Amino acid sequence: MKAMILAAGLGTRMRPLTDHTPKPLLPVGGKPLIVWHVENLVRAGFTDIVINTAWLGAQLEQALGDGAAFGAHIAWSHEGEPLETAGGIIKALPLLGSQPFLLVNGDIWLRYDFAHLRSSYAHMQKRAHLVLVGNPGHNPKGDFALDGRMFSGVECTVRNEGEPRLTFAGVSVLHPQLFAGLAEGKRQLAPLLRAAITDEQVTGEYFAGPWVDVGTPERLTELDQQIRSGAL
Repeated sequence: MKAMILAAGLGTRMRPLTDHTPKPLLPVGGKPLIVWHVENLVRAGFTDIVINTAWLGAQLEQALGDGAAFGAHIAWSHEGEPLETAGGIIKALPLLGSQPFLLVNGDIWLRYDFAHLRSSYAHMQKRAHLVLVGNPGHNPKGDFALDGRMFSGVECTVRNEGEPRLTFAGVSVLHPQLFAGLAEGKRQLAPLLRAAITDEQVTGEYFAGPWVDVGTPERLTELDQQIRSGAL
């Protein structure tokens, strides 16, 4: 099972930190955000990793190379300009193959055992499986609803409406069929997920954390302090 890390964003909310450094390379707890992901993926058995880039992408490739230093093989999907989440995935599909793959946002930090997804969803028939977390202060209304079972790791049906509403963690297993027939270009992921949910093609699970959406300099600083203090 392959994995993809989304690393093509402009990092607008993180400026001025991202004026000269791509957001996934910003350090937290002594190493870049994206290195936390690569190391976690390799520990879980994901050694074939695809990373897409746009803004300052050459810096990312220079920092990680072919992945050999981490025990992985990294394939790079360079975008001339950011293609949004789904657009970036569609462009990278030739590198990902025809089987379900793990997708991780490059601008989050979490302690999650990716091996669970590898063992349970490598051959899934649904179009997507989402990891959901409790709603942070910056997203109080959540994104999707589960069918009521709030136990970590338990598979549930994902709904567009209903309770409890939770926030998409930026971690999922996606089947290439989710993108069938779609041409390359700018395209967001959320509408595709909502359509698949309507078709009852999406499962999900609750993750109790820790999880942080590192979307602002303030959150980055707070996360760094918590990791260094041993709180996370």
